[in-house]
Amino acid sequence: MGEAILNVLNMMDSVLYYPILIIIMTISGLYFTCRTRFVQLRLFGESCKLLLEPAEDKSGKTVSSFQALMVSTASRVGTGNIVGVSTAICMGGPGAVFWMWVMCIINASSAFMESTLAQIFKKKTDEGSYFGGPAYYIEKALKAPWLSVIFCIFLIATYGFGFNLLCAYNLQSSFETYGFYKNHMVSLLGGEVSVVALIIGVLLTVLVAYFMLGGGRKVVRLTELVVPFMGITYVIISLIVIFVNIKNIPSMFVTIMKDAFDFRSILGGVAGSCMVYGIKRGLYSNEAGVGSAPNASASANVTHPVKQGLVQTLSVYIDTILLCTATALMCLSTGVERSEAVAGAMYVQNAISTVFGKIGPVFITIAMVLFAFTTLLGNLFYVDNALAYLNHKKMPSKKFLDIFHLICAVIIFFGTVIPMDAAWALADITMGGMTIINLPACALMGGIAVKALKDYEKKKKEGSPFTFTGREIGIPEDELDTWK
Repeated sequence: MGEAILNVLNMMDSVLYYPILIIIMTISGLYFTCRTRFVQLRLFGESCKLLLEPAEDKSGKTVSSFQALMVSTASRVGTGNIVGVSTAICMGGPGAVFWMWVMCIINASSAFMESTLAQIFKKKTDEGSYFGGPAYYIEKALKAPWLSVIFCIFLIATYGFGFNLLCAYNLQSSFETYGFYKNHMVSLLGGEVSVVALIIGVLLTVLVAYFMLGGGRKVVRLTELVVPFMGITYVIISLIVIFVNIKNIPSMFVTIMKDAFDFRSILGGVAGSCMVYGIKRGLYSNEAGVGSAPNASASANVTHPVKQGLVQTLSVYIDTILLCTATALMCLSTGVERSEAVAGAMYVQNAISTVFGKIGPVFITIAMVLFAFTTLLGNLFYVDNALAYLNHKKMPSKKFLDIFHLICAVIIFFGTVIPMDAAWALADITMGGMTIINLPACALMGGIAVKALKDYEKKKKEGSPFTFTGREIGIPEDELDTWK
């Protein structure tokens, strides 16, 4: 029975990504890139400057542009940067890295569009803070509240359940390299499960429940501190491994490019090719166009909606160009064996141990703990926005949120004991459902974001203050809760 369900999930996963999502993501990304005149590259320097702008509100009631970026980066930067990249290389081949890069650059424009739209159509609470996301701009601009409801259901399924199951699985898998992992096994759910995995599941459940019951503000403060530290440390360690193996770098890039353009192999089995694995794992890692980051973007208090759109493109680059590339080059430069048997954390741990010995795998485990924990908290931050939309656009009562967060925390436990294929397939399917709704919606509303971009660039050129109202780009005031 379990094997039959797994086969169905894998079939749905394969069809969803090839051909459906590959076509939607590529066409929409190229469309946004052309409409914005390569905004993700052209205004890269401006994005970096905006990141350093001080918060508009000193009271602490609202979220700054940097804080919103850190929340979205906390969800983007996670176990996918280690396990996702490793799985793509081991299962699809080294060419998967190239297709990750390509889709990252193309879909950074999607991140700009969705985050700018989320800012334009954001809502304001009685306390003065902001919230919003795809559900709100789909309803307002497309007049399709029913589609917003479906999107919210997919978002809750993805970030409250699918991604958290996968994140928990990925974390416990980083312990498989240690001898004690298989010393004590128990029968559970029709299979053998390590007691270590069970202990990890319990600890994760308790910690996530504790932090989520403390309120969303703790999530913001925690991610603001932890995300930059863990990201920088991971890149430094990766660079050390790469420099030690620098003589292998030229041949490594040749391998990546040859495999990426081995079309005979790709066309011979598209669903399991480097191209599809690169796109799937790249999307899981950077989430550009999925519709998740706009929920964080909407919470930022900025003087112009385009500012947050530009800042969010950086999150995509940080995730894929910096962290995913660090993992890929570190692993490939060492030349350690890659196969389905080591797909996941073990491949990365084998690579880093060639330089750091027994300390290397321990570092990866620590990084996985930090990545996983902040990802889990960031995911539930997104879920709250979806729940607010379904609750007549008001945050549910604290009692309801506490109960829901406890349920999500319990779900995390089961992620440590399910099979790898099931964890990946569930996450891919729920994430794919969000993307199929969000990207076409952004394409239909693309003109609004482009007008806002032109308004921003005009004011920048003239040296005018970066103020903004919806009327300046033709949006009636009764369609907006802010920017009036």
